[in-house]
Amino acid sequence: MFGQSHSGGSDSASSPSGGRAISSSVAANTAYIQQLLGSPTDLLIREFGAGPRKHRLVLVSIDGLADKTVLNDDVLGVIQSGDWLQQTSLPDAGEAVLDALHHEVLAINGIERIATMDEAVLNILSGNSALFVEGATQALALSSQGWKSRGVEEPQTEALIRGPREGFTEDMRVNTALLRRRLRDPNLRMDSIQIGRRSKKDVVIAYIQGIVHPGLVKEVKRRIGTIDVDDPEGSGFIEQWIMDSFLSPFPQILNTERPDKTTAALTQGKVAIIVDGTPFTLVLPITIGSLVQSPEDYYTDWIISTLMRILRFIAAFLATFLPALYIALVEYHQGMIPSKLAFSIAGSREGVPFPAVIEASLMEVTLEVLREAGVRLPRPIGQTIGIVGGLVIGEAAVAAGIVSPIMVIVVSITAISSFALPSYAFATSLRIIRFGVMMAAAAFGLYGIVLAYIMINIHIVNLKSFGIPFSTPFAPFFRGDWKDLVVRAPVTLLTRRPQMMQTTDEVRMDTHEGK
Repeated sequence: MFGQSHSGGSDSASSPSGGRAISSSVAANTAYIQQLLGSPTDLLIREFGAGPRKHRLVLVSIDGLADKTVLNDDVLGVIQSGDWLQQTSLPDAGEAVLDALHHEVLAINGIERIATMDEAVLNILSGNSALFVEGATQALALSSQGWKSRGVEEPQTEALIRGPREGFTEDMRVNTALLRRRLRDPNLRMDSIQIGRRSKKDVVIAYIQGIVHPGLVKEVKRRIGTIDVDDPEGSGFIEQWIMDSFLSPFPQILNTERPDKTTAALTQGKVAIIVDGTPFTLVLPITIGSLVQSPEDYYTDWIISTLMRILRFIAAFLATFLPALYIALVEYHQGMIPSKLAFSIAGSREGVPFPAVIEASLMEVTLEVLREAGVRLPRPIGQTIGIVGGLVIGEAAVAAGIVSPIMVIVVSITAISSFALPSYAFATSLRIIRFGVMMAAAAFGLYGIVLAYIMINIHIVNLKSFGIPFSTPFAPFFRGDWKDLVVRAPVTLLTRRPQMMQTTDEVRMDTHEGK
């Protein structure tokens, strides 16, 4: 189920293996690094002698990536104190000095021996430091990452009324720490890999061993392993690369800024992909029900949560079909409109020179342009443009007789409905589908809407997310998963994990009934 084929990319991702060996001459090593990097101004090379025997050492790092406090206090300060050399009878051999630095002197948590210059350069460009010793054919890679990063803040795209206010950042280690703080399970696995020929971007695949289906983890690693490009630009690039169907407008992988949403998905048997340099974590697989669920559903009473979910399903329907229904009723099926409402619509459209489909298309395109302008502009200006621009343009269009007031109401309800959906990607996909449904309604009326609805359902039924049918648990039908779909059952009844995930451990709550 999780092992279906996926086309695209090459066979494997690049990895630093082999390469030029480290020379016993520190001068040759530093010259090679300078030549390889082009002698950049931010390359820091500190050459010094330590102890009464003046052992020659070189510390190489990148300014801005390495923490200078760590280098000055925990590396240079300790080595140049000379106490460790005076208290030991070390020979002049560089290997002995390197071994003493590794096991007795340096008190840095992350320290390892490296044997090639490729490893040394990769560590330097990753924010670590490389320590070379004259006469030694190995070097020490020291953990000294300390670049500036944004602090933990409230997610901008997934705000909640009731719930935690912390979100992921661009620092991958901060993100993994947020997950481990919430999920203190020793079975939580975080497998690290590097992708990108030139960027060597760090990626973490997170899952809970003993819950997740092993085939799912294997398939995720296989698809990520096919990425063989210079620089996979963030999680969005990876999402597009590993998704099942790139022709579908629906998102097949969920992106989120919320650690609580990610940990909840992990406990359900899903997999999370954390990419260094982006605050958006990928969660997979997903279904269409996942796109209308919000973390806030579990922080409030089940009755309120159920009502909110029902409203979201109604909002998804309105965002997709409301303009098309208006076009079909006004153009083809006027007899289906109640008499008083029909007279009101006819009176409001008196003098409008365009048919309903042109009228709706003009307003929808204008709304989309305003929405994009509000996103791209600075936040204070963007909010003003979105609100004032919509009011002014709508009122001016009605006064000029280009559109009818009822059309402005229809477009406004459609826009508000799309904002009610918790997934921005899902709301965007509905915006795309909306125009196709409008064209079908303009051509065939209600019959066109029915045909478009059938085609959308056929597409959803045939769509998969890592082997899981996108229409689950509607089709295929899983009765147990309906407890957390449209209706969010009380938490005491959510005793089992989703059946569609085929988890190794199906029970997530022990009750007195043993369920």
